Amino acid sequence: MTLAGRFLAVTLVMALCGSIAPAQAAPAPAKTAADAAPAKPATDSSFPRAPFHCDSVTGSMERTFYLNNSVQQSDANELVTALRNMLEPCDKAYLVANQSAIVMEAPPDQLALAQKLITDLDRPRKTYRLTYTVTDVDNGKRIGIQHFAMVVVSGQETKLKQGSKIPIATGSYSAGASTPTLGVQTQFTYLDVGMNFSAQLDEFANGVRLRSSVEQSSVPEDKTIAGVLEPIIRQTTLVGAAFLTPGKPLLLGSIDIPGSTRHLDVEVVMEQLP
Repeated sequence: MTLAGRFLAVTLVMALCGSIAPAQAAPAPAKTAADAAPAKPATDSSFPRAPFHCDSVTGSMERTFYLNNSVQQSDANELVTALRNMLEPCDKAYLVANQSAIVMEAPPDQLALAQKLITDLDRPRKTYRLTYTVTDVDNGKRIGIQHFAMVVVSGQETKLKQGSKIPIATGSYSAGASTPTLGVQTQFTYLDVGMNFSAQLDEFANGVRLRSSVEQSSVPEDKTIAGVLEPIIRQTTLVGAAFLTPGKPLLLGSIDIPGSTRHLDVEVVMEQLP
């Protein structure tokens, strides 16, 4: 074989080997954690809502409302709280207690709403007369009757006391060598003994509710304690609530007197005053 023939045979073999060998692809790059995780939708947290500024409100006016019937400061405080809850947050309301007035700064429409609320809430309170009758009964027979009357304003507590103050020794001390003429000094305190009444009327749609407390105390005897004669206080209390009808008496309860056959009947009647 000639040299040219050999060269041609080698070239054909090399060409056949290159076409039979599989082509090797370049290795794919590894996936990162960012590529593996699904993309999260964008939220609007990066766009915070602009805060509302009261300075941007224009057209505010100042006005003073005088209260005619809210005589107690607690009533005026509740009215101011109602205004602050019902009106816009930027509206200002201040209570001037010594003038029974509310100073406000708000737009005209809010001032008109405040005027309506004050007119509806600042209403006159009704006045009633309560008459308590305490009847002393012994073996079914009336041996004594006492009447206690008081004027009560709706929503306010009224108290009535009738009796005596009893001194009770609480301690003693020596004046000392500097003032020997004074000797031993005794300290006293005083207790109320008798009848105590506490009443409060609240108006409802279907009547008037009475919250009442009746307390009766007495000194039946004295007792010597540590060489000192001390009075023994006997006390009975009747506390409760009831609905009253004008002009109709209501028996609140009976109080037995220990050591005897007597008891006290407590009755109340209500009248509305003009």
